[in-house]
Amino acid sequence: MNRPAMEGVRLNVPASVRHAQLIEWVTEMAALTEAADVCWCDGSNAEYDRLCAQLVAAGTFKKLNPELRPNSYLARSSPSDVARVEDRTFICSAKKEDAGPTNNWMAPAEMRELLQTGPSALFRGAMKGRTMYVVPFSMGPLGSPIAHIGIELSDSPYVAVNMKVMTRMGAKVLDVLGTDGHFVPCMHTVGAPLETGRKDVAWPCNPTKYIVHYPETQEIWSYGSGYGGNALLGKKCFALRIASTMGHEQGWLAEHMLILGVTSPEGKKHHVAAAFPSACGKTNFAMLIPPAEMGDWKVTTIGDDIAWIKPAADGKPRPAAHPNARFTVAATNNPALDPEWDNPAGVAIDAFIFGGRRSTTVPLVTEARNWLEGVY
Repeated sequence: MNRPAMEGVRLNVPASVRHAQLIEWVTEMAALTEAADVCWCDGSNAEYDRLCAQLVAAGTFKKLNPELRPNSYLARSSPSDVARVEDRTFICSAKKEDAGPTNNWMAPAEMRELLQTGPSALFRGAMKGRTMYVVPFSMGPLGSPIAHIGIELSDSPYVAVNMKVMTRMGAKVLDVLGTDGHFVPCMHTVGAPLETGRKDVAWPCNPTKYIVHYPETQEIWSYGSGYGGNALLGKKCFALRIASTMGHEQGWLAEHMLILGVTSPEGKKHHVAAAFPSACGKTNFAMLIPPAEMGDWKVTTIGDDIAWIKPAADGKPRPAAHPNARFTVAATNNPALDPEWDNPAGVAIDAFIFGGRRSTTVPLVTEARNWLEGVY
């Protein structure tokens, strides 16, 4: 099924795609961005190998030693495109107060004019000379009642191969979507159109960057960056930010939590969710392998970053107690109680540890005037 999006460009819609709203959206975005071609990702290994070879040829990927690191690649980004850009991340809710106290806000109409509708909109012509990849993905097991589907349009083959690694991606997602299933539209461009005769670079990006979320319409628009969560829109953008709004409306939670399984030597398994700020080792915790001295305890990874916590049909996530409820218990019931706990002389403190964050997210240690003041 080949339908013209504009003069000289074919949508290349697979015959199996029957979702009219999706086809219409892809048509509009191909026209807006003036993409040279449209590729619908099927998630196959053959497609992955082809795109990786393309990235190697472009200098974006370097294939690592197949004996030491089989099927592995190194990607070096531009020095100007190396991290999430919080100051360029916006929640464009209808009401400013709904964006939360720690997020940037811009009125939706103003942002849409800047990105999409204005005469100099950033996305207008942003994919000239590049292929638009249609990347269907599922956050959660395919067809699961607790999963949600997104479709990312991107001019970055780096995004296409990484979304296969990080999500359930490909034609099977479109099968689940059917003719009228709900999806979150995720629009991404590196913001580096290839004019006729212009030579491409190994890591295309743009100094101007925007990562934008429209909670009411459940849309994500990302411009200018090809790095991490700025470009792989299933993770922070969808699973945390947009999903937080979905959860608020539907009665569940999207939380910055790892989930792991813990099995005791007796074979009793529990599932534990743990919340930590960014860059403090959640992934290491989620992939923990107990040391030998712990015996037959086992730890298994379920999720390493974001958890969707939904009520079960049998009523298991229901509140265990009122949020302000408290309990009392004797200290002697604690199996880890120190022998010195009841020493009338107390104990000598050897070190102090300070954790947590200030409300401005600046570590308290930055206020220290010297090493001795900053460390006890």
